[in-house]
Amino acid sequence: MHEYTSSARVWGLSCPGFPEEVSRARRWTRDILRGSPLAEDAELIVSELSANAILHTASGQTSGSFHLALAVSPQVIALSVTDDGGTGTAPKIEHQDQEAEHGRGLGMVSVLAHRVVIHSSQNGHTVTAELFTDTRPGAHPC
Repeated sequence: MHEYTSSARVWGLSCPGFPEEVSRARRWTRDILRGSPLAEDAELIVSELSANAILHTASGQTSGSFHLALAVSPQVIALSVTDDGGTGTAPKIEHQDQEAEHGRGLGMVSVLAHRVVIHSSQNGHTVTAELFTDTRPGAHPC
């Protein structure tokens, strides 16, 4: 393999901030990851992150949108959702009790993913969840 050739593949999708776009994001993820043992977890993560963008940020307002990126390599699947911001606080992982009706989504994502990174800027927030494809003890995920 040439030293500048990567075996990683990257896809992107921009969606208007309508609730029905969450199912589109799920379908897009499922289609790309068809056959992967991590496809169902990835689909659930994308669904939660997309819904959060619509419900809790300017992405869900008139003319709002959210953006997805999906990177796949032999070692990791990385799923990112970027919102339009507009909130005074960044997303954060909270571990609520079982009776809580809200605030459990990012906690669920953190249980499914091997790593969750939240990046905030003046333009919005990006939440990236990474699923390592090889989790054997001593294996290097990246």
